[in-house]
Amino acid sequence: MKSIGYQFRERDVRSVNELGHALRAARKAKGLTQGELARIACLRAHHISMIETGSTKPTSATIFILLAALDLDCVLSPRGSRIDGRSSNIEDIF
Repeated sequence: MKSIGYQFRERDVRSVNELGHALRAARKAKGLTQGELARIACLRAHHISMIETGSTKPTSATIFILLAALDLDCVLSPRGSRIDGRSSNIEDIF
């Protein structure tokens, strides 16, 4: 696996688009192409592309497969305790 100097940062993910952007950032931080990630996760590269662009809603199983392939954890936190310190509410996701 090659490193390209891309920095991945923790972020709150509250929509399909945000999930796609976070997964793309994590993949790039590891220096992986979509095809390489697809092989590791036993998925199709086209499916990775659709997830990263937010054009599909992945199942929870697929999300956990990708998290494992990217060596990431899923962290659940109470609403209002955002990583960036700002407050949030339910309307933020709609």
